[in-house]
Amino acid sequence: MNVGIIGSGTMGSGIAQVAATAGCQVKLYDTNQAALAKAKDSLEKILSRLVEKGRIDSDEKSRIQGHITYVDSLNDLGDSNLTIEAIIENLEIKKKVFSELEGYVADDCIIASNTSSLSIASIASSLQKPERCIGIHFFNPAPLMKLVEVIPAVQTSKAVLDKSVETIKSWKKTVAVAKDTPGFIVNRVARPFYGEALRIYEEGIADFATIDHSLKTLGGFRMGPFELMDFIGNDVNYTVTESVFTAFYFDPRYKPSFTQKRFAEAGYLGRKSGKGYYDYSEAAIKPEPKQDNKLAQLIFERVLVMLINEAADALFLNIASAEDIDNAMTKGVNYPKGLLAWADEKGIEWCVNKMDDLYNEYHEDRYRCSPLLRKMNRENKIFF
Repeated sequence: MNVGIIGSGTMGSGIAQVAATAGCQVKLYDTNQAALAKAKDSLEKILSRLVEKGRIDSDEKSRIQGHITYVDSLNDLGDSNLTIEAIIENLEIKKKVFSELEGYVADDCIIASNTSSLSIASIASSLQKPERCIGIHFFNPAPLMKLVEVIPAVQTSKAVLDKSVETIKSWKKTVAVAKDTPGFIVNRVARPFYGEALRIYEEGIADFATIDHSLKTLGGFRMGPFELMDFIGNDVNYTVTESVFTAFYFDPRYKPSFTQKRFAEAGYLGRKSGKGYYDYSEAAIKPEPKQDNKLAQLIFERVLVMLINEAADALFLNIASAEDIDNAMTKGVNYPKGLLAWADEKGIEWCVNKMDDLYNEYHEDRYRCSPLLRKMNRENKIFF
């Protein structure tokens, strides 16, 4: 298979590595020659490290490198069977690129976007043959993260969906098929991990270190929400939250936090700026979490039930199957368990009661219980 990748940044280069490793002939396109040179140099370093660690041998390294050609003209992608765009999250720029690309590729070439939040239907509308367009969303770093969300637009043909799923599975990735709605699966379902943690902080219930400690110790999450926001970048995370909030017609469940907004405005972006919710300077003293088991349990359970509620609502609205929702969260953002399986473990009645307790305390629509959880509780059902 001939694969064209548009954009040689971190995501584009990572996807190119995945496709080349799977044996595809890849052309990595960028208008910036310096960016292409950087991508080529970066791949050399990544593959050399893999050889050093014994993950691949030198022959495999050469084979992967030999499968990637670096090009600076869209016309060079003309022989592609599949193209994947991984450029700036700007709808108009993506549509312009797709429209131009369609003039070079064959009628049966699949044209995909790696967007994490934009409407696939809107992107597809820029094409003469919109049925060939689909979302194929990798997670960063693409070579390491197992999950790929595949998102058909309302225009996407079944043949294109089936071929896309088959191709990504052949690249040894776990596929989760998602409806074309804001945030797809992961960026939608994960919002409470950040939003509810911020809300707990804003209410003065606990500080950043205590909230992070609670989620890691009791929940088994690899990183706490504030550590993770600092890792992602407060500006990036806030923008995604704001985008999802707007796209869902200002549903209060996705309401952004003024705390995060102010941190981003102050330039406290996290690790990349040296300061976020935590100070990353050499002289910084690491804050100690408050050792209070009852408080930790309260924090963990509040964030967990909000995550479960979001996952249940995604299933209720047919965003994806239960299996794909749980796979998305464990393989896309490394959650220790699938949220729906976690709901079964805690008990559906426990989930409903926890949500009702929050609603009764705050009387905010943010804490409305998913209709699916209520229905399952009445019928004494579980997800799996």
